[in-house]
Amino acid sequence: QVRLEESGGGSVEAGGSLMLSCTYSGNTISSDCMSWFRQAPGKEREGVASIYDERGTTQYSDSVKGRFTISRDNAKNTVYLQMNDLKPEDGGKYYCAAARRCFMLEAQDAVLDASGYSWWGQGTRVTVSS
Repeated sequence: QVRLEESGGGSVEAGGSLMLSCTYSGNTISSDCMSWFRQAPGKEREGVASIYDERGTTQYSDSVKGRFTISRDNAKNTVYLQMNDLKPEDGGKYYCAAARRCFMLEAQDAVLDASGYSWWGQGTRVTVSS
């Protein structure tokens, strides 16, 4: 069992920055996929960024590449999502999620596919005004 808790959401103007944090506990291992997803009202949950394996390999959706950075501090059991140059379309509820057997998701090119994740946090809301 893995428990995840997000924090750091809020309201910013377009062009601004926010950092989200996800604190995890339970039976986690360094090779787990730790990822951020987001969901806007009326839209499907979208994979945003993932970090996995002992090298800290990262993967981003095209919509956030170059603006968002995911990182992980194993000593603090925390995953971060630094979001810069925020746009109104970045708004939504952001969820932290964890998945086991990340190498399988990677092989299937499904690291950012929500269906592969077993554990989820409650989410934190991000609002970006234009």
